[in-house]
Amino acid sequence: MKKLLIVCCVLTLSAAEAQQPIRLIIRGDDMGYAHSGNQAIIKTYKEGIEKSIEVIVPSPWFPEAVKLLQENPNVDVGIHLAITSEWDNEKWRPLSDCPSLKDENGYFFPMLFPNKNYPGRSVKENKWTLADIEKEFRSQIELGLKRIPRVSHISSHMGCTDLNDSVTALTKRLAKEYHIDIDLKEKAVIPASYDGPHATSTEKIQSFINMLNKLEPGKTYLFVDHPGLLSPELEAIHHIGYENVAADRQGVVDTWTNEKVKEAIKKKGIRLISYKDLSEL
Repeated sequence: MKKLLIVCCVLTLSAAEAQQPIRLIIRGDDMGYAHSGNQAIIKTYKEGIEKSIEVIVPSPWFPEAVKLLQENPNVDVGIHLAITSEWDNEKWRPLSDCPSLKDENGYFFPMLFPNKNYPGRSVKENKWTLADIEKEFRSQIELGLKRIPRVSHISSHMGCTDLNDSVTALTKRLAKEYHIDIDLKEKAVIPASYDGPHATSTEKIQSFINMLNKLEPGKTYLFVDHPGLLSPELEAIHHIGYENVAADRQGVVDTWTNEKVKEAIKKKGIRLISYKDLSEL
């Protein structure tokens, strides 16, 4: 009798889960890296399915990003902590005095982890200190909150908050201290990605729809990508191993504003949410 009771309870919970909607966060990363990127990120929010925007505070187009976010006061915003500057033709520097995070020209190193195309030019290969990372993270968080007070969370550019366990612990501590702590693991958020080839706009759209069709009721998912516009500016932004930045990121815009994608979301009953909405779940 006891075994039967346990099975019935499990079946009841599964049925209840099945009645809950699929929740999906569409996150646009790297606002501030380029004017074309800023325009694309706002476009995919206003005309598309994007619900959260991540801003790189020390990036060159951060002032414009602030202005655009002020003009769109309802979009959820996260501070995209960064200690790298990966592009070959544009660079950004730390906000703080953190010598162990700078290259010989005073810029951030291009890579976080060792990369064969940039030998010796990753943070990991140099004598970084936790004290310098804390100093820089604090500077970025404080300026971000000063210019965009509604920031709800922090995220990580190129995985910098997972450089090692000490950096991960530092990030969690700072998030709590500045009251911008939304723990995706605690909220059981599942990473989502393209299901199929995604080199072109056409491939991205189909692979994105394939992904949507495999999402399960009662679960929360996060899809991350980097909107950009195919423009001369963005065609000049690249690094070794990622040369087709402009075309690739235009494909993200094409996908997130596509009517077939919107229809697939509607047909499946997917609820688009932001990081801020997670705190209410």
